[in-house]
Amino acid sequence: MEAFLQFFETIPSSYRSILLASGLLIFWLWEGAVPLFNFSFRRYRHLGLNLVFTLSTLIVNLSLAFLIVKSADWAQSQQFGIWHVLDVPLWLNMLVGVLTLDLIGAWLVHLVEHKVRWMWKFHLIHHTDTTVDVTTALRHHPGESIFRALFTIAAVLIAGAPIAVVFVYQTASALFSQFNHANINFPRGLDRLLSYIVVTPHMHKVHHHYEQPLTDTNYGNIFSIWDRIFQTFAEVDDTSKLTYGIDTHMAASENDDLKNLLAIPFQAYRAPDGSKFPSKDDFKGTPPPADKA
Repeated sequence: MEAFLQFFETIPSSYRSILLASGLLIFWLWEGAVPLFNFSFRRYRHLGLNLVFTLSTLIVNLSLAFLIVKSADWAQSQQFGIWHVLDVPLWLNMLVGVLTLDLIGAWLVHLVEHKVRWMWKFHLIHHTDTTVDVTTALRHHPGESIFRALFTIAAVLIAGAPIAVVFVYQTASALFSQFNHANINFPRGLDRLLSYIVVTPHMHKVHHHYEQPLTDTNYGNIFSIWDRIFQTFAEVDDTSKLTYGIDTHMAASENDDLKNLLAIPFQAYRAPDGSKFPSKDDFKGTPPPADKA
């Protein structure tokens, strides 16, 4: 286990990039062979649009990476966080560290983004994708990338785990996001079995249904236990009948235009019928709820 952590502590950025790019390619080919949905769309254009958001996410993450490293180093030097409290074997401490990072850096920030209206407007860009596939995992507004980085820093401090564990978590988180967004017809029985522990493709597709209450379920990224513990878990019998997107932005001019997607967080609020309204008190429609745009 020490050798494993040492490898991740010194792993070159190029290795991590190759690993993540390989995951993207594998799931891209997999969903092309056995898709859940046979989308009639320009696949390469869709890829290009989502890769633009990938680039912006990389820029934000690289800009804030030093804060994550500094936070981990500070926690180690000050013996701060859960890592330094538990007297357990290394493998178990590592598991607790990854669980803590996943709870705060993925599940909690995702929940907050759905509940806090101005944060939802940034996260909304991820939900505007009406053809969810592996590249959707990369579709995040730069503003949302900042939120997630800040929550990750908080998680690093609370976990108190060394930077090697943080790198393990970040690598696993990226690969799981690719996996559970991929448009693959994953065996339903195996999917349901795995979903008791980790987030699976069928489980996460429920979250991408275009209207509530399903939109506000299944917030997890790696571990599904958080949704089960906090009662935000949901499943449907046939995920192939789901409709992706978000009901306030179903027009192609709103969900498939880069300029508009970047501007959405700064636009006036909308009701499901597309009409604008100045405040949440004027909202009279169905989903999204009063605290959303």
